[in-house]
Amino acid sequence: MLEDFLNNLKNNDFKTIARAISIVENESAGYDVLLESLPPSNTPVIGITGPPGAGKSTITDGLIAQLTQNNKKVCVLCVDPSSPFNLGAVLGDRIRMSQWYNSENVFIRSLATRGSMGGLNPKILEITSLVQASAFDYIIIETVGVGQSEIEIAGLADVTIVVVVPEAGDEIQTMKAGLMEIADIFVVNKSDRQGADTFVKNLKMMLAPVFSEHREIPVIKTIASKNEGLQDLKDAILKMLPKENKRKLWLNTEKAFQLIQKKRMSDLSKDLLASEIEKIKTFNLHRFVKNYIDKKKAD
Repeated sequence: MLEDFLNNLKNNDFKTIARAISIVENESAGYDVLLESLPPSNTPVIGITGPPGAGKSTITDGLIAQLTQNNKKVCVLCVDPSSPFNLGAVLGDRIRMSQWYNSENVFIRSLATRGSMGGLNPKILEITSLVQASAFDYIIIETVGVGQSEIEIAGLADVTIVVVVPEAGDEIQTMKAGLMEIADIFVVNKSDRQGADTFVKNLKMMLAPVFSEHREIPVIKTIASKNEGLQDLKDAILKMLPKENKRKLWLNTEKAFQLIQKKRMSDLSKDLLASEIEKIKTFNLHRFVKNYIDKKKAD
């Protein structure tokens, strides 16, 4: 059964891929055995992040057209905000990619953040490993673009694209420390708007200290709604693949750290902590944490 399942994954059977993602996302029986049975893969992962309204979905749609040339196969994982009622994905932006839903070379799956504080699905690492085991040439992950998603995606993607718009000057100033560290490519979308050239110039000036460290970060102007600049974006992505071994080592270490951290905290819940704290008459936060950790180690 498992062998047939894995063979269907390798053959890019979309129904099997969709089912496998649901099994992993819902932690259904046997999901851990499935993950441990996956073959190693170096399928490149392209992360797209940036503030809401920057045009990430339109950029993703245009990149699909570029990357599927010459019969290449692309998987797109779109992380959407969660419904406050059932934690499912709010599929607001998926209509922009509707032309690809019947393509045999494109698999699109929307994932909910499910209450995650960042902009990624809690099971995104496992789901990415799953689709990497299929026969895709590229995997695109589009984040919600809020909170820590800009930093989180850097620990997952081989190439991280940060999409901004000309009006984002103040926002860039606020976020620049993190963005400068994780961005491999900056895309200034909607670059037909007033002030775009000035914004690009200022952005490059902000990146100058990074350039001095021999790490070139391209700044690419696009008008995604008109398919302008997307060929340049594709060329910049392919130029960065494959990543050097040092980056791969960092990525694999980051992924392993996140998974180990999640598994070690899997038996921890706020309700359980609340019940423990309720029993204490004089509550000292730091003493409680130390005692709780010591008790877990003893168990």
